[in-house]
Amino acid sequence: MDARLLEILVCPLCKGPLDYLKDSQELVCKADRLAFPIRDDIPVMLDDEARTLTAEAVDALRR
Repeated sequence: MDARLLEILVCPLCKGPLDYLKDSQELVCKADRLAFPIRDDIPVMLDDEARTLTAEAVDALRR
């Protein structure tokens, strides 16, 4: 994933920051508890393609 692209991407719903999870190839919005997939190095920033995260999963990311 291109570092310059990561710097400018925001959540399409709340416009908040995203965290890049390299292992799972996802961009995570903690505020909306959504994980957007990255396929073939292209972020899929559609809310209907995003995976909903539990509160526990979001808390684990904050540690």
